[in-house]
Amino acid sequence: MFSQDESPTARDRILTVAVELFGAQGVRGTSLKAIAAQAGVSPALVIHHYGTKEGLREACDEQVVRTIRETKSRAMAEGPGADLVSMVSRMDEGRSVLRYLARVLVEGSPHLDALMDDLVDSALQYTAEAERAGMVRPTADPRARMVVLTLWSMGVLILHEQLHRMLGADVLGEGGDVLPYILPASEILTSGVLTEEAIAARGDGGPDLHAGASDGPPGDPDQTENPDHPDQKDAT
Repeated sequence: MFSQDESPTARDRILTVAVELFGAQGVRGTSLKAIAAQAGVSPALVIHHYGTKEGLREACDEQVVRTIRETKSRAMAEGPGADLVSMVSRMDEGRSVLRYLARVLVEGSPHLDALMDDLVDSALQYTAEAERAGMVRPTADPRARMVVLTLWSMGVLILHEQLHRMLGADVLGEGGDVLPYILPASEILTSGVLTEEAIAARGDGGPDLHAGASDGPPGDPDQTENPDHPDQKDAT
């Protein structure tokens, strides 16, 4: 029997360590024996709880989504915002969660699609709560908005080294400074980028997805005097 291993928190310790080591070393580079040693349990207990490394990996995916959902639900009560990296990086276990996500995105996983779907579905839940509380603006397509915001955050994780080089923001390192990222991200989310005048100039109050697709710049000779251009054939 596992008298020492079978403590009430043994399963949780295994999961916490697995998220940390998988994020730091990758799934292929981490053995169940190493996870067991750092968690202070026997390898047999890891197998007892999770069966295989793949089973443990699936449990890590679920744990990461659950941690993000709970953390962001609490954070939404403190003020507006919807950027995953900004919020998660400030929680105690946030850096290990972000490193795990970054590693999965780079290495790939047979469960990656399911993980991304779970992140978006989870984001829809806590953003709906924030919307009801008056902290997030309503949108005609909540899911599309959260898909874009989630992929934005995932891109930040993949390009974290470039973010550090360009802004000095360290979103994955323990104790790293995330403020150089949080400040512009928060400004974009709360204040936007385009002015009301720029939006109104498009006429319908929404983005013109075809703007610039066929019209050349002012003074472009190919657009101003080209009798073969379809828009100018009847000009005379």
